[in-house]
Amino acid sequence: MDMQDKDVLAKEILPVVIIGNGPSGICLSYLLSGYTPYVSPGATHPNPLLQDKLAQQPNLSLLEQDLEYLCEGLEGRSSNPVAVLFDSLLLPDSDFGLDHASPLVWRFEPERATPHLVLGKGPPGGAWHAMEGSMLTLSLANWMELPGLKLKDWLREKRRNVRNDRATPAEIASYYQHYVSRMALEENFACGTTVTSVQRQLGQDGAPPSWRVTGLQRREGNVVEGALVSEEVPFTVCAHNVVLATGTHDIPARLSVEGEDLAYVAHSFWELEAAIARGELDQSSDPVLVVGAGLTAADAVLAAHHITTPVYHAFRRSVTDPGLIFNQLPKLLYPEYHKVHQMMTQQQHLPSPGRAPGQGGDAPSSAPSSTSPPPPLSSGVGSYQGYLSFPRHRVVAFKPDRKCVLETEAGQRTVIQVSKALVLIGAHPNLSFLPNNGRHLGLIPDQPISCRRNPLDVDPFTYECVTASGLYAMGPLVGENFVRFLKGGALAIASDVAKRQRDKEEEKKQKQKQKDSNTDMARLTDRQADRMSVFCAQMVKSTGLE
Repeated sequence: MDMQDKDVLAKEILPVVIIGNGPSGICLSYLLSGYTPYVSPGATHPNPLLQDKLAQQPNLSLLEQDLEYLCEGLEGRSSNPVAVLFDSLLLPDSDFGLDHASPLVWRFEPERATPHLVLGKGPPGGAWHAMEGSMLTLSLANWMELPGLKLKDWLREKRRNVRNDRATPAEIASYYQHYVSRMALEENFACGTTVTSVQRQLGQDGAPPSWRVTGLQRREGNVVEGALVSEEVPFTVCAHNVVLATGTHDIPARLSVEGEDLAYVAHSFWELEAAIARGELDQSSDPVLVVGAGLTAADAVLAAHHITTPVYHAFRRSVTDPGLIFNQLPKLLYPEYHKVHQMMTQQQHLPSPGRAPGQGGDAPSSAPSSTSPPPPLSSGVGSYQGYLSFPRHRVVAFKPDRKCVLETEAGQRTVIQVSKALVLIGAHPNLSFLPNNGRHLGLIPDQPISCRRNPLDVDPFTYECVTASGLYAMGPLVGENFVRFLKGGALAIASDVAKRQRDKEEEKKQKQKQKDSNTDMARLTDRQADRMSVFCAQMVKSTGLE
């Protein structure tokens, strides 16, 4: 949708504006467009407690029920109760590998639709369009799907074999884009938009406050010297409610160490892909250093190992740490990541014993106990040639001569020569359109917003920000990294918006009823006054006093 084609946007106040067109924003748009979940007649849920609650009001839609009551007693892999509830209803007992049918049935009820607008930088699907297209997603295919369109069925139309019950990011991105078209949601989406400011503004003539959203929309311009030149056109839209669904892939996390801005240090997996495509890396290259122990770091290890480029792999956790993502994944379902974990475990660099810093001798407390080169990559008892892991190490510095300094917890340092360094330790959301980058909205005020360490502080049953009325957040911004759970945020927000609309309509009805009552009373009073006047006139006439 072209924002310039909607002149009404600058004049009216929309009920909802969603910033972000990834799966979070798409799912919420689906619910706000009149698609309504009900418990199917005769359906049962494997959780008897939840089943009893659902049976109490079978004729009410899920959007009209008490979500807090339904959430009581449920447990799952998310810390957000509504996320656990909706996941349990969409995919009952999926964590146990069971394939129970969902008790929900979806009905399209256009009279329930809430006018809204979804803003996104690229096509519907968000960051999925920027991800590598051939690797498999972490989640199972049905965990990635949105309500109303089975991902497995859609995949079977695209390819014959659904390998390992998982899909590629390219397929997921295409699915989300197709979903918006299939569900006729396009008119609510404005793509190519970058939000630059979100500010609270006072209402006029007694109207309640609203949010003013401003930004730029990229539009294709004229052809100049054979090239199509795009232009950015400013836009403004006002809304009673704004939903932050931006994700957290915008700003790569940094180590904040010496030399991190050197040209050979990268913070994106795609920079490794680009270097491989340019032919800069091969088996004769100096090793690539991968920093981090998440799935993106594992993808980088696999990509470099695939072209037989040597790899150094440094991370701060122990390979046996329960919090390490590899220790939480089933081996049969994720063989490629199990392979990386084996490499991390079997091909470790073991520093030689040495005294800790500041213990004995005349070494200062800040100095390392020793500095040594690592053993050759081809050595060791492991079977993975060209790979060496550095568990419980941190990067101290990147040097201009492409030497990197690693340090153990005990302070022992190792200097390694590399061709490229990849710092893949997560990412932070870009909330630059909010005052102070949205820090005042976090669980820890005045600290940078982080999905893991400092998500936005929201009401667990409405997802409204605790410190900002009418501002909601969902997805990674509230700690949900998996699509299967971010759908719960859509349910919570849509339910709260619908409740507010019902309350507003009820208030309007009560005011009209009071107004009508006052009008009736005034009319009755006028009639009584007229009758009294007539009565008095008759009395005067009958007594001859006129």
